[in-house]
Amino acid sequence: MAPTRPLEGVTPRVGVLSLGMQVIFARGADHEDVRGWRTGADWWQLLPSLAAVAFEQTARVRDGMTDRERLLEELRPVSFAIAYRMLGSVSEAEDVVQEALLRVHGAVEAGEQIITPRAFVATVTTRLAINELRSARARRELYVGERLPEPVITDGHDAPAWHAEMADSLSLAMLVLLESLSPEQRAVLLLHDVFDYDHAQIAQIIGKSQDNVRQLAARARRHVEQRRPRFQTTREQSDELARRFFQAAEQGDLSGLEALLAHDVGLTADGGGKVPALARILRGRSRVARTLINWARLHARAPSMSSRRVEVNGGPGALYLDGHQQLIAVVALEIAGGQITSINAIANPDKLAHLGPVGDFTSLLRSPR
Repeated sequence: MAPTRPLEGVTPRVGVLSLGMQVIFARGADHEDVRGWRTGADWWQLLPSLAAVAFEQTARVRDGMTDRERLLEELRPVSFAIAYRMLGSVSEAEDVVQEALLRVHGAVEAGEQIITPRAFVATVTTRLAINELRSARARRELYVGERLPEPVITDGHDAPAWHAEMADSLSLAMLVLLESLSPEQRAVLLLHDVFDYDHAQIAQIIGKSQDNVRQLAARARRHVEQRRPRFQTTREQSDELARRFFQAAEQGDLSGLEALLAHDVGLTADGGGKVPALARILRGRSRVARTLINWARLHARAPSMSSRRVEVNGGPGALYLDGHQQLIAVVALEIAGGQITSINAIANPDKLAHLGPVGDFTSLLRSPR
């Protein structure tokens, strides 16, 4: 059954799936790859095929859209690109996007003249995201253990949220850095440095003077630059380092792992209090390598568990799956200067549900040898 719409021309919340994906799942496209997803096949293998099918379905649906519906769908990825970077949460970003599109729809219905729709939705999205950050502060402070952003799998996507030139702003490390800024600083930095808005435009968006915007930008940029790696690594180098890392981890090669890690490498695990995880960030080459070897031994206790290399938030990573091909964790690597500087593992099931079927990580750990 097709999804209901709260208002004509505004599709319900669909996560990072495109309109084409929504149509596939809602109407049941007769495609072997889609049938494979529905019957529980290796869903992670289907992502590229599903993206291709989604593109085809989207083109067909757009042909039957009104101009207003087409405008809203074109604005959706623009809104999500801002909201996700502001909030670091797919679910919260989806809520903001839905509300932003509803407001665009309402403005059009009321006969308002929207000269630049992208600027209009950027303004609404940014203000909603700032409000969400303020209201979520207490909830986030009560989070159990280390808190990481919700990951997105960026393999094979062309959406604005995942353009190569924006990859740095999408990385988990950058999203974590952004969380140390005030909501206004975060908005100014993203709008100026990532989305190319000038200070005058940003001042209108966040309701500040241009001088205040410049001050916010300078403070935010100084804070971020102090914590960002100085030396970047090419895509080819990152892929090779990641390949060697996952191979060494799976083989229990302690010295091989240590050779790939920066001396002050950090290991962060986010279980949200729902699955076992590190209580705090673990630092240091030897400590992190030994912990990874211990994790590999746990992996060996569950022979049906498998891993698949994917691109996570624009960088190298992997999905970890149980015997039913259900997701139990996502691992993302941060690489700079030819070394792995950070390893982020997200196992909180609430932060994985938007990616696909989620397994029971705790029961997997209890499985017999």
